[in-house]
Amino acid sequence: MVKIMDRLLLFVYSLIIGILSVFALSMGAGWVHEELAGTWLDALYSELPLQITVISVAVILFLISFRLFYISVKRGNASSPSIDQRTDFGDIRISMETVENLSLKAAGKQKGVRELKARIRVLESGLEITLRAVVDGESSIPALTEEIQRSVKEHVEDITGIPVTSVTVFVANIIQTQTFKSRVE
Repeated sequence: MVKIMDRLLLFVYSLIIGILSVFALSMGAGWVHEELAGTWLDALYSELPLQITVISVAVILFLISFRLFYISVKRGNASSPSIDQRTDFGDIRISMETVENLSLKAAGKQKGVRELKARIRVLESGLEITLRAVVDGESSIPALTEEIQRSVKEHVEDITGIPVTSVTVFVANIIQTQTFKSRVE
């Protein structure tokens, strides 16, 4: 939600700055008649509603500028989510993306698997891995998914040393293989 709000603020800020720069450019280039600019400046100093509007816009722009400046200089705590482990020699951090790629690599080695997506959840008891797969439909789905579960569990545990509590495989679809009939003339 915060990122959406920041993007909205950036959009509004860019829009207002763009409008103000076009206005300044037209005044600087002489496209706005001098009398009109003078009349506007006189109105700015003499009319209270216009003063309040200009002050409000300036305060809003300042607050947006301050927010965008803060976002640009703050340091994030971590660039990507990770799993932290402590050993006798120090700390180990393994990114969630690494575990996801290990899962995809192990599942992709199975014959009959075409498209894969993985999602990893960290629980106190270990990792919960969910795989979404598209298969070719030429081999037994229960046997294939069981083999995927076994190989993913073993591969992730061997490489990372983190226990895997469950591997869930969701078969989303079957690839339609095209059959070509040879035509003899």
